[in-house]
Amino acid sequence: MAESAKSLAQQAEDNLEQVAEAVRKRFDELTEGRFSDRIREGRFADSGDSGTDQGHPADQHRRR
Repeated sequence: MAESAKSLAQQAEDNLEQVAEAVRKRFDELTEGRFSDRIREGRFADSGDSGTDQGHPADQHRRR
């Protein structure tokens, strides 16, 4: 009885691993072009960001 339970558990684990791999592969296929295209188009770029963190005005006041 214990052997059949172990065998069944192993089969279930193998099946879940196959499903997880299929989901990962499909997710990669769906997001591969779209996400990289958005980055190339500059959709994630901040238009007003100069690259330096100026902090909050109240923080600057406290530092003086």
